[in-house]
Amino acid sequence: MIRAPRVPTFRSLALAALGLAAVLAAVPVQAQEPDLIFRKSTVWKFLTPDDKLATYGIDDPVVDGVACHYTVPERGGVKGMLGVAEEVSDISIACRQIGPISFKSKFDQGDIVYRESRSLIFKKMQIVRGCDAKRNVLVYLVYSDKLIEGSPKNSTSTVPVMPWGATNEAPKCADYLK
Repeated sequence: MIRAPRVPTFRSLALAALGLAAVLAAVPVQAQEPDLIFRKSTVWKFLTPDDKLATYGIDDPVVDGVACHYTVPERGGVKGMLGVAEEVSDISIACRQIGPISFKSKFDQGDIVYRESRSLIFKKMQIVRGCDAKRNVLVYLVYSDKLIEGSPKNSTSTVPVMPWGATNEAPKCADYLK
């Protein structure tokens, strides 16, 4: 008996696509891990971890002299304890100049500075960078997106590129746009 070659079904293709999406969403864009600054409990849970707000700090991997701090809610309870809770999309960000600004390389508007998964498969948080060339200001946007529905929740922070220390000269972010 000769068997016809097996044609992949829609279901098997969908499962393969979901598996690939899960792997790609879990890999951060940059190797840098954020520094946990502190966590604050917001909802007490009996016998399981509390819901919390967690504040993290990251350095821009392309722009020396800029640091961002963002705060994300972290779910507790049984799902949070097992790492399967879908986190909410409420994220805030503040970025500041912390030293002389220098650019390591050119970048595109909207380049990803940092990315992390906010659910088992479908949701991720991203911090992206842009340059307001007219005002010589770096613009950082944090948002979460979801494969199916998306999310309009976002927060923006700006960093004017200013001279630092004894120098009176500041680089122009527009000179480093691709």
